Amino acid sequence: MKCPFCDELEDKVVDSRMAKEGEVIRRRRECLGCKRRYTTYERVEEILPVVVKKDGRRESFDRTKILAGLKKACEKRPISTGTIEAVTDRIEKRIQEMGETEIESRVVGEEVMKELHQLDQVAYVRFASVYREFKDIEQFMDELKTLADQRRDH
Repeated sequence: MKCPFCDELEDKVVDSRMAKEGEVIRRRRECLGCKRRYTTYERVEEILPVVVKKDGRRESFDRTKILAGLKKACEKRPISTGTIEAVTDRIEKRIQEMGETEIESRVVGEEVMKELHQLDQVAYVRFASVYREFKDIEQFMDELKTLADQRRDH
């Protein structure tokens, strides 16, 4: 592992611990060159599907896009970064469990919508307005009405 401080390639592992319910190993390392310590995370390389976009283009699944979309929707809401990371983990895990080699971007968007619907209704409406490409205030109001009706029923 290359030291992030001095680029030395030799280090020693000082401590290893499981993290994220055993899905990640956290390692504290000490550089043998500059003696500074740093942390690395090790996880199993997961086989994730190729995402088929609306226009037919294909691109590799990218969890950072989900994370960025969630962060944008949750901006200025009382939602911690840890919660957003956990939501991203759950979405990624469900997509991986589908076992598909290709998945439509719509499926990813719907997974995000499901999570946001449970997490925060303002963040949900923000995401929905972009994801569903609301063209006018009526579409926006229809979504709000549906949300309000669901809330009243529960």
